[in-house]
Amino acid sequence: MAEKDSRSDAKKDTGNGSGDGSGNGESTFTVIVAAVANLGIAAAKAIAGVISGSSAMLSEAAHSVADTVTEVMLLTALKRSEKPADEDHPVGYAQERYVWAMLAAVATFVGGAVFSVYDGIHTLTHGEELGDPLVSYIVLAVAFVLESFSLRTALRQVRGEAERMKAPFGRYLRLTPDTTVKAVVMEDSAALCGLMLAAGGLLGVEITGDSVWDGVASILIGALLVYVAWVLGRSNAELLIGRPVPKRMRAEIREELLSVPHIIDVLDLTTLIQGPDEVMIAAKVDFRDVSSAEQVEWACEEAEEQLRERFPAVRRVYLDPTPGLDQRRRQSRPDASSR
Repeated sequence: MAEKDSRSDAKKDTGNGSGDGSGNGESTFTVIVAAVANLGIAAAKAIAGVISGSSAMLSEAAHSVADTVTEVMLLTALKRSEKPADEDHPVGYAQERYVWAMLAAVATFVGGAVFSVYDGIHTLTHGEELGDPLVSYIVLAVAFVLESFSLRTALRQVRGEAERMKAPFGRYLRLTPDTTVKAVVMEDSAALCGLMLAAGGLLGVEITGDSVWDGVASILIGALLVYVAWVLGRSNAELLIGRPVPKRMRAEIREELLSVPHIIDVLDLTTLIQGPDEVMIAAKVDFRDVSSAEQVEWACEEAEEQLRERFPAVRRVYLDPTPGLDQRRRQSRPDASSR
């Protein structure tokens, strides 16, 4: 089978998650902001939880610890995904980012959700005696400010990327292959919701004198973390298994290929997202029967150049010259001269 690949990949492709590295740099800053905020918040929540005796506050401390561990894993993902392609990994390490992001989702589930649900059930079944909740309210207020700042940083990045891609914000956040930033947005959003649940639990106990409110708040925080872990785990699993580019982009890729001289049909098109800014294209292409081998080679080169120019995320292009349906039919007919 004759195949034309991206011979210039060795020069153009370093295996980076983004063409110029700016995407990874912005994502790294976003994750570092979230990690620093969560580390300080986790310590403050743990102290407040011990002083007040609130299971919801301890659940929130576990939530922040899980988020901090998650951010460390996401930083590892960003760093390792930047490694250049080598002989053992010819297409680079971009997808390793999704392995670490998957582990981060598991950490969110195990480190935060399980502890929160367990602590809440323990409070419901055994009760608890709460101390002075004032410290908890102060910590919750400070944590809300810090989490809001972290979320604002992540949302600013996602909004900018969505505008560059000319996509609605919600749709871009749902489908973005940059799962590190998606993780920060979801975790910070869940953190803000968790803080309000914890405050509601404390307030409910103060009003009614019944610790059941604190236990319910803890369980709800755990359920929230289960949801976040499930969404992030599913997103990373899809990208690890192999997800194509959106349908509209596939149609535009096909259109671009058909605009190249000597290409008359695209028989099969396969696209694969390998990283936030890395897309691989493989296609079975029907060339004009009268095209020479040299013309086919230059048509492949031109197709690659056009695709890279129109879609900067395209890093690898593999075109397979394949006979079209009409040619196959002619080939299958008996030769009239041999009758």
